[in-house]
Amino acid sequence: MTDDTATPDVLIAGAGLSASLTALCLAARRPGLRILLLDRRAEPGRDHTWSFHDPDVTPESRVWLAPAIAHHWAGQEVRFPAHRRSLPTGYNTVTPGALRDAVAAQPDITVRRAEVAAAAADALHLSDGTTLRAPLILDARGQRKSPHLALGWQKFTGLELQVPDGHGLRHPVIMDATVAQRDGYRFVYCLPFGPDGLLVEDTRYSDHATLDAASCAADAMAYAQEQGWAGATELRRESGVLPIALALDARALWSAQAGGAVPIGLSAALFHPVTGYSLPMAVRAAEVIAASPRLDTADVMTRLRDFALERAREQSFLRLLNRMLFRGCPPDERYRLLERFYRLPVPVIERFYADRLTWADRLRIVTGRPPIPLHRAAACLAERPLLSETRE
Repeated sequence: MTDDTATPDVLIAGAGLSASLTALCLAARRPGLRILLLDRRAEPGRDHTWSFHDPDVTPESRVWLAPAIAHHWAGQEVRFPAHRRSLPTGYNTVTPGALRDAVAAQPDITVRRAEVAAAAADALHLSDGTTLRAPLILDARGQRKSPHLALGWQKFTGLELQVPDGHGLRHPVIMDATVAQRDGYRFVYCLPFGPDGLLVEDTRYSDHATLDAASCAADAMAYAQEQGWAGATELRRESGVLPIALALDARALWSAQAGGAVPIGLSAALFHPVTGYSLPMAVRAAEVIAASPRLDTADVMTRLRDFALERAREQSFLRLLNRMLFRGCPPDERYRLLERFYRLPVPVIERFYADRLTWADRLRIVTGRPPIPLHRAAACLAERPLLSETRE
């Protein structure tokens, strides 16, 4: 660990996923920098697991990301009432322990427990009255309510289970939507961590952010029993409420940050609009930061803002899909859109997850038999009405 009594080169408020990945990328691409992460929690990210598909991350990015990857599988599976499919796309998971160990292994990165009261362009002000300064200040303290972002929600509770007689899964089941639909689009997500260990996560795409974690946990355990995983015992539990972007005014969002610390992660709306996956975007944002010629707040703010605005333009189609899902479909019918999507060619599915859709892909996704009535689809076209609702 670096000597955090010296003035750091980079100060990061927060020590979760985006903060940790940015620190790892900077350590790899700009060795010798003194990087200090400050978080109010003793174990940041302890209750989260992050995953990504192989094509979501470039081979070059994977080099520095590799120490944080705890599990890799050669394929994945989806299950719907009228369609099941195995896909040959590799899948990866970063666990809290693997991420923490990867950061701890870097001698120039320090993580310290402290409450950040305010993040300015040139300093972090702590709740104990201390002020810390550095040339580059990053703010990774998570999602904040904004009038420039209209959201749906992906809510989940996951149980890491031990199954004495084994579970029999070879690959992740990233969506099992054969379960009863409630509280929006519901599916179960399963990650096999070994022959007798796995994560079973009950997930809902919901109109509201209220999570009944106890009910979701009970549903996850009931699913495990229905799969025949007798005697399953709970080792660990995780819960979360992730943003799903329905509408975004990216210029206004970034204008509101002007003059302050550089926002990264969820606070900068840097996540996949449909899936809520934040790791691939955090990797790309970290590389934008590491490539900045001058590692100071002003220069990085400009470069990351330009990157975010470009991504927001490219993601307008994905936000349209979300409006069709959340506003165009009755909650218990939302699974039909995903069931239809998973009949598309594998390369289209991969580019969708990687946030690299071509115009031909977009046309392919929306053509054919309409997944929702045309009058409902037409009502979903405009983003502005939803942004107006958030400002009321």
